Amino acid sequence: MTDLGGYQDHVARIDLSDGAVDYEGIDDEDAEKYIGARGLGAKYVFDQGPDVDPLGPDNLLAFMNGPLTGTQTVMSGRIAVCTKSPLTNTVTDSHHGGWSGARLKWAGFDGLLFEGEAEDPVYAFVEDGEVELRDASHVWGWGVHDTIDELEDECEGSYGKNLSAMAIGPGGENQVRYACIMNEDDRASGRGGTGAVMGSKNLKAVVVKSSTKMPKPADQETFREGHQQAMQVIQESDVTAPNEGGLSMYGTNVLMNLTEEMDGLPTRNAQHTSTSSEAAADPSEPNIDAENVSGENVRENILVDEPTCHSCPVACKKEVEVQVHHKGEDHNVRMESYEYESAWALGPNSMNDDRDKVAMMIDRCNDMGVDTIDMGNTMAMAMEASEEGYLDEGLDWGDADTMIEMIERVANREDDLADLLAEGSMRASEELGDGDMSLDVKGQSMAAYDPRAMKGMAIGYATSNRGACHLRGYTPSAEILGIPNKVDPSEPEGKGELCATFQDLHAISDSFDICKFNAFAEGIEEYVMQYNGMTGLDVSEEELMEAGERIYNLERYYNNLVGFDGSDDDLPARFVEGNEKAIPGEGGSEGQLVELDQLKDEYYEVRDWEDGVVPDEKLDELGIDVGPGTGVSSGGAAASGDD
Repeated sequence: MTDLGGYQDHVARIDLSDGAVDYEGIDDEDAEKYIGARGLGAKYVFDQGPDVDPLGPDNLLAFMNGPLTGTQTVMSGRIAVCTKSPLTNTVTDSHHGGWSGARLKWAGFDGLLFEGEAEDPVYAFVEDGEVELRDASHVWGWGVHDTIDELEDECEGSYGKNLSAMAIGPGGENQVRYACIMNEDDRASGRGGTGAVMGSKNLKAVVVKSSTKMPKPADQETFREGHQQAMQVIQESDVTAPNEGGLSMYGTNVLMNLTEEMDGLPTRNAQHTSTSSEAAADPSEPNIDAENVSGENVRENILVDEPTCHSCPVACKKEVEVQVHHKGEDHNVRMESYEYESAWALGPNSMNDDRDKVAMMIDRCNDMGVDTIDMGNTMAMAMEASEEGYLDEGLDWGDADTMIEMIERVANREDDLADLLAEGSMRASEELGDGDMSLDVKGQSMAAYDPRAMKGMAIGYATSNRGACHLRGYTPSAEILGIPNKVDPSEPEGKGELCATFQDLHAISDSFDICKFNAFAEGIEEYVMQYNGMTGLDVSEEELMEAGERIYNLERYYNNLVGFDGSDDDLPARFVEGNEKAIPGEGGSEGQLVELDQLKDEYYEVRDWEDGVVPDEKLDELGIDVGPGTGVSSGGAAASGDD
């Protein structure tokens, strides 16, 4: 049990197999060691055991908030979904914004732990410290948008429609390996296949209803000082300043033109490093222009609203409305998630720059409940496979109309090709006979930063605990935006340490759970003041950074026990120096390839890992005493297994 400020000390454990709901507190030591949200969620998943089948009833699906979620803390509207990934077989956590995290806190919970498998479809209704399972058979098979509308109407009551619904679509129901959980229509826990895990449990949705019951800081003065300082640096940042900064003006898609200009935008399944270099490679072929799907273009032409999440002045969400002619019909599409990664994966990487059809694809992905990044990457892989003759019935580069149709086909596993692509890019490419066509690490597709142009991102993709990911350690902050300091993106030296620092820092913010975008302005100083003020603790900057390191090492330790080691910290062949299938960068990244061995050596030295494995002595040093140890230790002493 914990009496720290910011926690409700209330977690529901729901066994879907028999409908039992039990309530428990949070172990005080776990709260201090692993903070909450991602960190505490990883601990719950670890305790469930690393050998579970990701799509079996024994896998745990944890909806977790942190001690700062739902408070006055700036950008504190996040929630983490933690589980074992059916896409990668690693531990994973996937976060979304909006209001569900705050409302879960206000409804009296720090977390919801789902295990087992319901006999028939259900949804969980959460209100006033209680969880009730309700029949969801009538919405099974529905898209996310209609499901959320229906459940909002069903659950209207004492708080009106002051609720958040987190739901899966057909993608999750049919266990597409990169299915996601959608919140409030257009906020996604997108990565790692969390929606597939939810579907395997016959859990259609989680509906959270509450009034606004914002937790009060244990130390008002320290929290007030930290909050004021955080607000000041956010308002002064060129990136986050409300109504002025790039993120506030253009959303995440402010990065499209920036990465294009530095020749770091993977194009044509990363055969090129920008749309301009692709055009220069063969002027006789049709070419595309990344500017057509950029944040600037979106704001000027199709922006209709700028909603925001709980306690966020930045308002990076950009709601758009477009008219699309598709399959002989005119479609009106209005949605709020024209994000950079989505626009890239379904756009330039698939050789498509039709702005409005990209919007329709994103909306279709959201409604079907599939991750836009993996969906776009998997289709780009299929386009290359078609070009190389691996597919008889495939996809042509930039065929936007077929891409729109393919999203629904994949979500429903309608035919052989769709069923193959529903397995994800890695499995599909291996089945086709050439795994090197897949832009993945550990089975998860990479994001919109070309590792040939950004060496910090290269080691970040390779060592991410949840498979290829830009958000484990967001080194483009330094490599593109110069935050906190500008570094040469093409220089490998120092990138191992830079990456590890960002990984630990983001493990902290993910465990608070606050938006990662605050790191464009805030740093460890602001984190410590707000955390200490809310909880009543008195941790130092060094102690908080150690907590981030502990969380990252716990996740790596879990993966080690699953069977992952340094050989899995790899990159697609086309990026790696010395590989016969390497494709050097072009334009501003002319001739660049990833010095992967050098990067890994430096990174492992910083981490004190042995070939990607956490030694027992490192586990002991960080106080990770939740298992038998890895058996790798220069000291010979395994971590204790006292719990």
